[in-house]
Amino acid sequence: MGAVTRADALAALGLEEGFPPEALREAHRREAKRWHPDACKDPDAEARFKRVQGAYELLRDAPEPPVER
Repeated sequence: MGAVTRADALAALGLEEGFPPEALREAHRREAKRWHPDACKDPDAEARFKRVQGAYELLRDAPEPPVER
C-alpha cells in the first residue's frame, strides 16, 4: 500500500480543501463510528477504519497547503 495523499485523506473523511478546523474532528468521529469493526459487519470495515484513522492523523498533523491566487 502506497503513501496516503492529502486528496485521499480528504476523500476518506468526506471533506473538501479549505475545511474549517472543527470539521476535521466532526468528520473523523462520524466516519470512525461508521466503520469501527465492532459496530460494522462489512468485511472491509477494519481496512476502512484504518484508512479513516490514517487520514485524520495526516490532516491533523499536516500544515495547510498554500492558497492559490
